[in-house]
Amino acid sequence: MTSEGRGTRDRPALARLLAVSPDTFAADNWDRQPLFTRAAALPSHFDDLFTAEAVDELVTHRGLRTPFVRMAREGTVLDPGRYTAPGGLGAEIGDQVSADKVLDEFSGGATLVLQGLHRTWPPLADFTRQLITDLGHPVQVNAYITPASARGFDPHYDVHDVFVLQITGEKRWRIHPPVHPQPLRDQPWTDHRRAVELQAQADPAIDEVFRPGDVLYLPRGWIHSATALGGTSIHLTLGVAALTRHDVLREAIAQAAVDTSLRSALPLGIDLTDAATVGALLADVVQDLARYTAGDDTGDDKTAQARSQAQAVSGRLARRVRPGAEPIAPLATTAAAAALHEVTTVSLRRGLDARLRQGLDQADVALLLPGKTVTLPAEATDALTQILSGHTLQAGDLTGLDPASSLVVARRLVREGVLVVR
Repeated sequence: MTSEGRGTRDRPALARLLAVSPDTFAADNWDRQPLFTRAAALPSHFDDLFTAEAVDELVTHRGLRTPFVRMAREGTVLDPGRYTAPGGLGAEIGDQVSADKVLDEFSGGATLVLQGLHRTWPPLADFTRQLITDLGHPVQVNAYITPASARGFDPHYDVHDVFVLQITGEKRWRIHPPVHPQPLRDQPWTDHRRAVELQAQADPAIDEVFRPGDVLYLPRGWIHSATALGGTSIHLTLGVAALTRHDVLREAIAQAAVDTSLRSALPLGIDLTDAATVGALLADVVQDLARYTAGDDTGDDKTAQARSQAQAVSGRLARRVRPGAEPIAPLATTAAAAALHEVTTVSLRRGLDARLRQGLDQADVALLLPGKTVTLPAEATDALTQILSGHTLQAGDLTGLDPASSLVVARRLVREGVLVVR
């Protein structure tokens, strides 16, 4: 189904952040215009994702280390030594968050930033995996905890889109149009510092006090700053590292390194100071890249080659988007593999990057996984194809294998973190 045809039920995480339909958001706001939504217009609040108690839990009991935590005051990022310390016997390295030091700095007006919460806080990890699927772009999550009447950062723009979720307290946001629209990741706001400062002095496009449950979508490049009001303010920033046409071009060029004509040296004695020469060279390179991407003009071979190159570029881009596999518990997984029987239901681990490749000698088949390859006899090819379809199966009923062999393969794949017991 195309993205235009997908409904709210197909994008459950995104739908939680919007009062409009995901399709309307895609047409009117995505990568173009901010969207501010009051909590009353949204399907639900976000207490299931994050709370003030979660902040204390993370700071006090989870042993967070830099760079998963940082602090800032009035636009200045604090030296980590001001809020980290050794953790005692067995944890002497001084990069662990210190609750005592955090309290001192927070009481003095510093903002606490908890970074990478999509990796350290399970409810946000689950939500983020779904949001990545909904958007088709990578997402990461930070929390900003700001004391009353404090400002953590100067007016600036981000090189990624954000969804801002106000969790507790109130914060006033001032938002201005871009001075450098749709910046790439290597085009930070500091490259345009003076223009940003001047733009921030003009009348804002949005000037709102955010209250618990409110949500803002802000495309990359839009200038913003925020000040806490009253008590402590906590908000989540869901950073969307939107892939661009520039990313597609970069991956196509990287993949094109296998083409010998594009690897050939420039002519001996070429004058690269001559604009006409470089222009002709650029046109020639673009033509070669187009030829490589489309395949050679040799009938069916052209179609096959073009499909192969497209698949290669697709794989490079997809690896940047995949949300990561669902977590597995090593001890529970080991026990589940040992206890597996023929009617145990199993399925492919959600989010796992797994690809099938025929073995070089045709006697085996390889399952390519992040960081390792699992090799099985070629007789398991149909079973692996069935597993990669994502359907729930019985361990003793894999396609093309008798029950005993099916159970052996299923047990191996549970131990390898490919299959999970459902």
